[in-house]
Amino acid sequence: MDLVGKGKKMPEVIASATRAVAAKMPEASVSMMRLLQSSGSGTMFIGHYGVSLASKPLRPSVPLWVWFIAVQWMDVVWSILVLFGIEKLRIVPGFTQANALDLYYMPYSHSLPGSIALSLLFGAIVAMFVSENRSTTFLLVAAASFSHWVFDLIVHLPDLPLYDDTAKVGFGLWRVVALSFSLELSLLGVGAWLYARGATFKGASSQYLYWGFVVVLAVLQVIVNFGPPPPSGEMMAILALVFYIALSLLAAWIEHVATTTTEAGLAR
Repeated sequence: MDLVGKGKKMPEVIASATRAVAAKMPEASVSMMRLLQSSGSGTMFIGHYGVSLASKPLRPSVPLWVWFIAVQWMDVVWSILVLFGIEKLRIVPGFTQANALDLYYMPYSHSLPGSIALSLLFGAIVAMFVSENRSTTFLLVAAASFSHWVFDLIVHLPDLPLYDDTAKVGFGLWRVVALSFSLELSLLGVGAWLYARGATFKGASSQYLYWGFVVVLAVLQVIVNFGPPPPSGEMMAILALVFYIALSLLAAWIEHVATTTTEAGLAR
């Protein structure tokens, strides 16, 4: 696949991608960035989506939007538990360089046993809706979901319980935003490249549209790391759910308009 094209340089590709986003991507993408800026950052971490993009070529029959949910599944459950007062966090400006999140109580969604259970559950749900190779689909989707905990282990402070609310671990890369931000963008970039390498785009404009989508994700990470903190833990949980759903819908739209589907999607 000739992503850049003969005679074209990367700055031209980035410019074309940006124009494609402005011209074709739904107004919702612009609204999402405005909402994130006005309501506070810290609601999402884009590196997880690198795994979803990289996983799609491994099982093309599973839609991209499903992979987008898979890699954020633990945070979806976490957001719901926060809203019900079951899991807790504090917003502490300056808590780390990368964000203001003091995630001091997550014994269900982000404990090691809980993360494994949630990953297996989501893998089983998706496998129920495919018509063939269900065991492989189950393993791949569960692995993509569990990758969330693995990458959280790298960036989180010690707030990931190995059991219940005890023996908490986390390597703390959020303490140095230059490192955590670089990791997020690197994961996104590698995943985006792997997806593009295996995708069949409908044309050059579709490639620009896809890479424009990747640029939007990167911009969201900039806002997350360098924007204002969310006003409260409850507001963050609400925003997280809104963005996880919105980005999954946007991924579905991108896949529909930009690529040619060669295998059937989820069974109905």
